[in-house]
Amino acid sequence: MLVISVVVTLLVYWIAEEYAQLPSRASIQGALAATWPMVTASYLPLLAAVLATLAGASALTAANAGLVVAVVLLTVHGWLAGRAAQLQSWRLLVATSIAAGLGLVMILLKDLVLTHLH
Repeated sequence: MLVISVVVTLLVYWIAEEYAQLPSRASIQGALAATWPMVTASYLPLLAAVLATLAGASALTAANAGLVVAVVLLTVHGWLAGRAAQLQSWRLLVATSIAAGLGLVMILLKDLVLTHLH
């Protein structure tokens, strides 16, 4: 159920964001095709959540497994982006650390919402 909720939420958000920015049907279709990688980026975190659930983890633990995978992916992509920009040494470390930090902030916000706002 968690995975279905995440996928549906992601798809609705993705379609709504593109629709809100573009006036014509052709523009919307082109933008959806161009931004499809945002949706596919969720596959590995969702797979981790599914595998954790199949292994007997609770929904919370499965969600955390997905978040851990998402943070790892953000960190790797931050490093790859830094390398593509030809960053080296401490600049590459800073770019990678910022990407990892954004993932950690995502986890902290999730915990804040679940523990303090519910």
